[in-house]
Amino acid sequence: MQLHFKQLGRGRPLVMLHGLFGSLDNWLGVAPKLAAIFHLFLVDSRNHGLSPHSREMDYPLMAADLAEFLDAQQLDRAIVLGHSMGGKTAMQFALDYPARVEKLVVVDIAPRERPFEHEKIFKALLALDLAQFQSRREMEEVLAPEIPDLTVRRFLLKNLKSTDSPGATPRFEWRIPLDLIYQNYPQICDAIAPAPPFNGPALFLRGGKSHFLLEEDVPQIRKLFPQARIETIAAANHWVHADAPEEFLQRVVAFLTEKH
Repeated sequence: MQLHFKQLGRGRPLVMLHGLFGSLDNWLGVAPKLAAIFHLFLVDSRNHGLSPHSREMDYPLMAADLAEFLDAQQLDRAIVLGHSMGGKTAMQFALDYPARVEKLVVVDIAPRERPFEHEKIFKALLALDLAQFQSRREMEEVLAPEIPDLTVRRFLLKNLKSTDSPGATPRFEWRIPLDLIYQNYPQICDAIAPAPPFNGPALFLRGGKSHFLLEEDVPQIRKLFPQARIETIAAANHWVHADAPEEFLQRVVAFLTEKH
């Protein structure tokens, strides 16, 4: 699968993977400063952004997608950084292709199985009759009872594209295959597949206000990633790089530039 991507900067290659319902655009807030040091590859995962769609979606497949991507870019190895679903993909890739990972950064996710926390979101989005709406604001209002956080609603609706032409009533359609992602949601919530440990340098960076990486996850992380360093950004929730971008950049750059 040929994943859609953008590249910025020069230096050691750094591949960045977004989370569920996201796209490579999620990294644009922190990418410019990282691009001053690294050669960034911001990647859309399968069924997300502008990457191809597939009826199958799990972490071994997405790790294989990343291996194919590195081959296409003629990269033997790279630093791999992922948030949430992208963090699980990064973990799976490090376990399945350890020789291709220079350093691993996982942002606010653990390797364990997760509860089906997004069920309400999927059902609310799939229930929208897009033909009935003339603006995103109308959809924001309809989604409010099921998804009270306006920031989350706007983030989710970034997955819409408008097919309007000048002077015509806007028409909306989903950029992503919501139904296919929902069919694969159990696999997205699943634990990463077992494999021998990754013995390279690894940073697990969690939000202090988030519940996605807890103290009880630490033993499993250290079993799979013996060199793991686990750090907390106290002021951040799950979206660590958006909630505390300066501290996120400081921690990541310090880890990636130090000698191991």
